[in-house]
Amino acid sequence: MSLSIIELEELARKCRVEIVKMVYRAKAGHPGGSLSEIDLISALYANYMRVKPDDPNWEDRDRFILSKGHASPGMYAILAEMGFITKEDLHSYRVLGGVCQGHVDMKWCPGVDFSAGSLGMGLSFGMGCSIAARLDGSNRNVFVMVGDGEIQEGSIWEAAMAAKHHELGNLKVILDRNRIQNDDFCESQMRMFDIPGKWKSFGWEVMEIDGHNTEEVVKGLDFLVNTNDNPAILIAHTIKGKGVSYMEDNPAFHGAAPNDEQFRVAMEELGEVTA
Repeated sequence: MSLSIIELEELARKCRVEIVKMVYRAKAGHPGGSLSEIDLISALYANYMRVKPDDPNWEDRDRFILSKGHASPGMYAILAEMGFITKEDLHSYRVLGGVCQGHVDMKWCPGVDFSAGSLGMGLSFGMGCSIAARLDGSNRNVFVMVGDGEIQEGSIWEAAMAAKHHELGNLKVILDRNRIQNDDFCESQMRMFDIPGKWKSFGWEVMEIDGHNTEEVVKGLDFLVNTNDNPAILIAHTIKGKGVSYMEDNPAFHGAAPNDEQFRVAMEELGEVTA
């Protein structure tokens, strides 16, 4: 499966519709970070990930670790588009016993390789997956998505240092740099200064892109999959809530659902008939 730029943009649009629908139905969830990440992970799954939706536990599959696991609607949307789960499964978002739990959980949802909780753990988990691939003699890649607020966690930098020490060229990080964490802007809560410089100082290969420009997203993902001598990070500058005007750059929609009128507006802006 390899989609054109126009097809990737349409895929991301459809995922955005499902993200908003999930959160609206549940009356809870995290739309902002799901909307900021979706251009990246939809292109990743459509054109780069070595996976088999009809065999989600295929041993030699690439791994995707959503370390910012509260942004689960984005992952569930692309898993449904890829055929890992059904569109009906999306109705179980945040429902007790449902396939689509509030945070991604590998025990419940096919295609999920990491059960998320506290932020900052996914990179260490991904590093372990990378080392396991080496021990298995496999060429599989491990992709980890982290949030920018999340990289304030010390465990991120322990893993970053260890990944370079072990020369994990199969470890690929995507940083969703949307500049908002929880209920405020990162700049107000904890300034991070020169993020690219920090990763370079740890020995990582670094590239920065506009995370909503699909052509740049493709070039950035090409950079990740073709960098094999060192761990690599793609710093994607994004907008939290991208695609829904009143959610964009609005900390209030880090973890809030739209009301009836807001849902109607979102469906209209996303080019979808209200369902």
